[in-house]
Amino acid sequence: MSPFAAVRRMVVALAAIGAVLSAAPAAARPVTPLVSVQWLKSHLSDPDIVVLDVRSVVDGGGARAYAEGHIPGAIHSDYDKAGWRVTRNGVPFMLPTAAELEKLIGESGIDEDNHVIIVPAGVSATDFGSAARVYWTLKVAGHPAVSILDGGFAAWRAAGYPVESRANTPSPKIFSIKPDERLLADVKLVEQNTRATLVDARPRSFFDGKEKVAAAKAYGHIPGAVSLDSARFYDPATNRLRPKAELAVIAATIPRGPAVAYCNTGHWAATDWFVLSVILERPDVSLYDGSMVEWTADPRHPVSSSRTRWDDIKKALGMGL
Repeated sequence: MSPFAAVRRMVVALAAIGAVLSAAPAAARPVTPLVSVQWLKSHLSDPDIVVLDVRSVVDGGGARAYAEGHIPGAIHSDYDKAGWRVTRNGVPFMLPTAAELEKLIGESGIDEDNHVIIVPAGVSATDFGSAARVYWTLKVAGHPAVSILDGGFAAWRAAGYPVESRANTPSPKIFSIKPDERLLADVKLVEQNTRATLVDARPRSFFDGKEKVAAAKAYGHIPGAVSLDSARFYDPATNRLRPKAELAVIAATIPRGPAVAYCNTGHWAATDWFVLSVILERPDVSLYDGSMVEWTADPRHPVSSSRTRWDDIKKALGMGL
């Protein structure tokens, strides 16, 4: 065999190996928590990829925005309406039950062999929280391969990539939940907490008790908590999380060791959890989905607050929150 023929055979063999690797299932392909629009475009035709468009009222979108244009092949699963958060025992926006999760995930055309790419709108820190909460939910359910599209749908459009308006209906699959309870903190765990740092992901005005959501029964924060507004992790100029080095500097205010992220309903807290647990790979970080709405529903639970009588007077007079 001539040297040229040998080289040619080697090139053909390498090309074949590359083709196999590019089509490798999620189980064999490295899965990163964030993927770029360039990566998604090059893998969009992979049979194991499920593109999950979660746009909702949170970002000013929803079914209408999806119908106006979405990533080719993407299915729409409205973060606010599809069942990613449910009301349980009078508390809104809680994690669904195991049976509810199996139904929701399976009917979205997802099983354990898929690589799920969550697509937020890509317009704000609160919008990113939607993707982080769905990511956390899938991980609690035990799904092995989940990523968030960095920059969301806005980044896809900005790159000039094609969109479609045809609705995609998923083929239902069977998904068997394998709960990862390490990621979930319930009210009993928070009540009995003696070692984990409680991380309040809300804006400082909520932490200090200057304002609250209507569903919360009291102003302030869980005693002993540390304030870390989830918006600090997000760069509004790029509509992406900040670079990892910057995230690490911001997160350095949180002591090492176990941590529990919470907010009002577990939405903003999902971003804190995602950064601390997934991006920065801190061990033993969980999310309290009931958060302040559940915590303050029980008058026996203590609350710390910097709220003053003057704050109450200003609110009564319509002068403030």
